[in-house]
Amino acid sequence: MQNIIEIKNLEKKYDDKFKLGEINLSIPKGVIVGLIGENGAGKTTLIKSILNIIKVDSGEIKIFGKDYKRDEKEIKEDIGVVLDNMFFPELLNAKDINHCMKDIYKNWDSELYFSYLKEFDLEESKPIKSMSKGMRKKLEIVTAISHKPKLLILDEPTSGLDPVVRSEVLDIFLKFIEDEEHSILLSTHITSDLEHIADEIIFMDKGKKELQKSRDEIIDNYGILKCDIDYFPNIDKKDIIAYKKTKYAYEILVSHKEKVGKKYNGCVIDKITLEDLMLLVIKGEKIC
Repeated sequence: MQNIIEIKNLEKKYDDKFKLGEINLSIPKGVIVGLIGENGAGKTTLIKSILNIIKVDSGEIKIFGKDYKRDEKEIKEDIGVVLDNMFFPELLNAKDINHCMKDIYKNWDSELYFSYLKEFDLEESKPIKSMSKGMRKKLEIVTAISHKPKLLILDEPTSGLDPVVRSEVLDIFLKFIEDEEHSILLSTHITSDLEHIADEIIFMDKGKKELQKSRDEIIDNYGILKCDIDYFPNIDKKDIIAYKKTKYAYEILVSHKEKVGKKYNGCVIDKITLEDLMLLVIKGEKIC
């Protein structure tokens, strides 16, 4: 499968406070990749590095097999972007944005754009400054997909949206990749969204890539082993990814949950969510 993004040995350091990397990852064509991690984990720095918004210290980033430094104009034509902060002047309205985008993107589709405005109940003449946070986010998404990009890079695209509109937006993302020629990199704190639509998950913590696996592999293979406090010393250290002690028991993050469940048949293994995984790895204890 062809990769739409290739990153090798990427590093970015901000004084002594934060360092991203080394990051090595690839994103194939035709998938939705969810990027998760707590605030400050490096997700936004990674996205800005991919988009050449910030200058990296070292490493290689290729998009569509091309180098951003050499082919920036061509690459930007094929990327739709929604970042966390609105980038349109607040005095503009949706009609103004259409006029601007027609001059920026050669593939801009006004008919598609206005059909999305209607679908999302966005008023063409309403100034952005008068829009709610949710309406602004919908306008960003509509703008990002209306020049028919091959790749969407999205930072908190469903933040501030009510559950009904969030579901509609997720359906658009699924439709966007159904021809297997497009890809989405989606950073979000709403991990339940990713459980519905993501093909792969990249989990970042403290500037490093902790994990990159398919969503199905995580949900099907990982689990939370629960055991009494007195039983915890019997758990093989090799089976423990991370653990948390509660008042009466231990909660242990494990992989190969069926195999582990048979090994410790006196314990209970619960299914895992992406939020469980993130919390246990970030906040849990590790075996040294």
